[in-house]
Amino acid sequence: MEVAFSSTVDLASAIAQRKISAIDAVDAVLAQIDSRNEGVNAVIALDREGARERAKNADAALARGATPGPLHGVPFTLKDTHEAAGMKTTVGFPAFVDYVASRDSPVVARLKAAGGVLTARTNVATMLSDWQSNNPLFGRTNNPWNLERTAGGSSGGAAAAVAAGMTPFDVGTDMQDSIRLPAAFCGVYGLKPTEHRVSLAGAFPDPGGTARSVRLMSCLGPLARSVGDLSLIYRIIAGPDGRDTDLAPGPLEAMPKLDIRALRIAFAPSFRGFPVAAHIGAAVEDLAGNLRSAGATVEEAKLPRLDLHDDLAQGGALIGMMMEAAQPEPPAQPTSVSRWFEALARRDRSILAWDRFFDDWDALLCPVAMTTAFPHCDPGKPIEVDGREQSYWMLTAYGAVFNYSGHPALSMPYGEGPDGLPIGLQLVGKRWSESRLLGVAAAVEPFIGGFRRPPGY
Repeated sequence: MEVAFSSTVDLASAIAQRKISAIDAVDAVLAQIDSRNEGVNAVIALDREGARERAKNADAALARGATPGPLHGVPFTLKDTHEAAGMKTTVGFPAFVDYVASRDSPVVARLKAAGGVLTARTNVATMLSDWQSNNPLFGRTNNPWNLERTAGGSSGGAAAAVAAGMTPFDVGTDMQDSIRLPAAFCGVYGLKPTEHRVSLAGAFPDPGGTARSVRLMSCLGPLARSVGDLSLIYRIIAGPDGRDTDLAPGPLEAMPKLDIRALRIAFAPSFRGFPVAAHIGAAVEDLAGNLRSAGATVEEAKLPRLDLHDDLAQGGALIGMMMEAAQPEPPAQPTSVSRWFEALARRDRSILAWDRFFDDWDALLCPVAMTTAFPHCDPGKPIEVDGREQSYWMLTAYGAVFNYSGHPALSMPYGEGPDGLPIGLQLVGKRWSESRLLGVAAAVEPFIGGFRRPPGY
């Protein structure tokens, strides 16, 4: 097997059956990092010797007859935001350049407990605050499909590393499309679970031990090269952990095997007033037609009667309120408690409207973003879409709608556009139904072509 581009599921199986060794798997991704990272700049910190030692220990455990975990000996990278014991966590912010966490976040601890071998950290936007992964500490991450294009953000290093064969999976963060956008730009898969499904504890460096302010809209989820990989990683990292008290205690179901002919799929080539490249809208319609031909019930969506532009504005306002609470000094006119509860009530109306929509549909098929990967540029510069300039701040609109509503959503690759760059499409499901949404995606996967390597890889 070609380890660098094998799926997480296949790697774990091969190591558990001792068809390959964990040290061989780690050495393969290290070799890929050595040969490809200079141009892509996805990996910004590498624990070469530590990873090789952990892989040797994994092989020795199997030789002793130990029962392998679901990730036994599988190498992986992590976005430079998760606290990992003994490793620097900087979020690309100079003030955090020397910060080393004293313990693993729950997500990191679970991946290690499952047998995963942490090899490296991947690049981010400074403080996770942009849709290009560029910062003063490590520079910018380039898209493996075209180094002159962005890999997206803030999980751009994670998406680029997965696409370039430097890791079988990573775990990103997503407050405004920050998993799904880079996954789409780099031609890989990314899952944003339901809000409060995966622990946010330790998901951001906290040298001062301050009160956690980001408690809404933000999610952690996997980036990988198949739906099966998303499902495996999701089930490892999701669920109550004893540190994040916001987590739902509901059971995690296995991904069901669904018959495409039994599915009800609504599709939307665009949302009213949201820009989108014609070839992305056409890709939505093309996949919808293919699913209809395969026997699924497919209809163009009658979306909830919501002002989605206002939802985006309200989501931005909520983020601003949370960031305000994180400042060392309170503003001259802090947000009142009544205004906070009014904002939550407005959000509730949108959540419930989407809940009613998904009473009738297994999933909504729609764009992830208004364009494919765009040329590197200054944040805020207008983005050209079909020859017209569009607001930079609308880049993530199709994804951010579902951060505001809290619904699970995933990005999956669907071929390439006329620019030769990957097109990402989005599937959205009912809240708390990640397992079923993954089952829908698995049923759809044969019709999308799946992951393809970037040219020259």
